[in-house]
Amino acid sequence: MSNENMSSIERLVIGTLGETDGRRTLDMLDIAPALLAESGKDVSRGAFAMAMNVALFHDLMARVPSGEAYVRDALAGGRRIVFDHGALRTICFPDGPTGELPGGEDAFTRIFLPLGYEMAAIYPLDRLKMTGRAYRHIDHPDAIPQFFLSELHVDRFDPEFEQAAQRVFGTSRDPLDDAAKAMLDRFAAGEAVAFDVALAALPTIVAAFDRQHTPPSFADYQLLLSHSNEAAWIATEGNAFNHATDRVPDVATLAQRLKDEDRPMKERLEISASGRVRQTAFRADSVIRPFADGETRQVSGSFFEFISRDIDPETGLIDLAFDTGNATGIFAMTSARDSAQEGTTR
Repeated sequence: MSNENMSSIERLVIGTLGETDGRRTLDMLDIAPALLAESGKDVSRGAFAMAMNVALFHDLMARVPSGEAYVRDALAGGRRIVFDHGALRTICFPDGPTGELPGGEDAFTRIFLPLGYEMAAIYPLDRLKMTGRAYRHIDHPDAIPQFFLSELHVDRFDPEFEQAAQRVFGTSRDPLDDAAKAMLDRFAAGEAVAFDVALAALPTIVAAFDRQHTPPSFADYQLLLSHSNEAAWIATEGNAFNHATDRVPDVATLAQRLKDEDRPMKERLEISASGRVRQTAFRADSVIRPFADGETRQVSGSFFEFISRDIDPETGLIDLAFDTGNATGIFAMTSARDSAQEGTTR
């Protein structure tokens, strides 16, 4: 297919990931025809947001073999993935920035808001000493993946934890350069952006979804882990995509089938207070990460999730909400395995 016959999303994705990986990832996803209809010399915020999500999905597939295997099987069965939402974790200090990086969710709202996302709801995750927020796209709320963006509040822990967190996360750099910020300013002003400008900025925007701080010391990692699995996860994974989610018609039936296939499934289905949102997930895959002592160790990485959403009878539309109880249960998928923390490789 020539560039002239490709949508803006396809051109952005293939221009960023390359022909083979770009086309392969696009073919994994059930992207709404309305989004793929856009083409031309300028790029809308919606097209850029979707292209960004496709690139993030590609990154997750490379890091989560269990998810990649599920997607491969779905494609073999003739079904593409309906990308419902992705999740991010951030660190929030009481006095503002995290090193050179804006603190907590501010590191990402400066990306999301210009790209047409708005905060849809707040979800207190008090048991985890965190706050979750859902960000939903204004132009295509049920077609462009949402983000579940969470902050871990350092000031809810003891001083020893806060000092370790400062040592680990205080080294953070800001991945956004002036060109990416200028492009976001254009989107924020309600303008479309020239394709070449959008293509040049997309890899920089995608790079924001990564670890921005230097590798932690193992002692600080263990201290964070003793207080919070989530803090320890952020120490090694940073702001990487924590999980991506397939929206399926019947998550309960799917979960049972995956259990029968001996996939690494969560034991219990999470059901929202309304009963309309049901979720489960694979347990996180293990990854090898570097530490400040020069050693690499096996830790908990990211995972793949599944969700079913019913129609909200009050609106007649699909219920795009999340649920505090569901989220808390899903967060446990990255709980560190005791045995994994001891292994050291060179």
